[in-house]
Amino acid sequence: MNNAIAQNTNDQCLLGKILYVTHSRYEGDWHSTPHSHTSAELFYVISGKGKFYVEGRYIDIQEDDLIIVNAYTEHTELSKESSPLEYIAAGIEGLHFDSDDQRFNSNFSVHNYKAYKNDILFYLKTLLYEMEHRDNYSQQCVNSLLQIMLINMIRRTDISLNVSPVKKTIKECVFIENYINTHFKEDIDLDKLSEISFLNKYYLVHAFNQYRGISPMRYLVKRRINEAKFLLETTTHNMNEIANIIGFSSQNYFTYAFKREIGCSPRIYRKQFLKIE
Repeated sequence: MNNAIAQNTNDQCLLGKILYVTHSRYEGDWHSTPHSHTSAELFYVISGKGKFYVEGRYIDIQEDDLIIVNAYTEHTELSKESSPLEYIAAGIEGLHFDSDDQRFNSNFSVHNYKAYKNDILFYLKTLLYEMEHRDNYSQQCVNSLLQIMLINMIRRTDISLNVSPVKKTIKECVFIENYINTHFKEDIDLDKLSEISFLNKYYLVHAFNQYRGISPMRYLVKRRINEAKFLLETTTHNMNEIANIIGFSSQNYFTYAFKREIGCSPRIYRKQFLKIE
């Protein structure tokens, strides 16, 4: 028996809540804009081909792929015009999905359910119907269908898929991550992050390391370096100006941090990019 099934179904119910279920088809004026949700999202491709943008990566997707995206994870879909996407998306509050597939991280994963498409589509289409045609029994049906669908997803996934309630620490780490992404140009230190999250700073470092695999301050540096790459590629700002824009205290520290993350200095990176262009 899959250990994930035993852990998730015997110990406790998977008490998530369906927030929305939508059915969409690609149209010519469809503009794909990166966005995130406060809930996890299941994105099932009924037909067509395209790409799924998530956390800076483009992943090929096709019929019967199920993309699972956890809360606060930036993503969007891009359809292939010759094979338009048709899909069902469902938002689920209160649950966090984890996979042991090394191709992905803790915020998203992709699984193909071609062999079990009738099962998965039955649950998703029935959830869609119940959400659109509500009566006195709809909420009970939705709750029960969600539980059964999640158990079947775990059973039908080739690699380990774990579904668990969202832990308090995950919510706090997501809050810290979003704060850094928004305020990375400002003066941020561990004391500041501890203050806004109401967490002991040593516990915060430990929790964020478990969540992201790096410390919050290292995540801050990486966020700044990603912005620096964009500025080096798209502007004529000098190194000192870029260092100031992205929040580094000095040009020297910016150059040191950039070289540590990217493997070359900012000036060399800009020259190499311009040659590629």
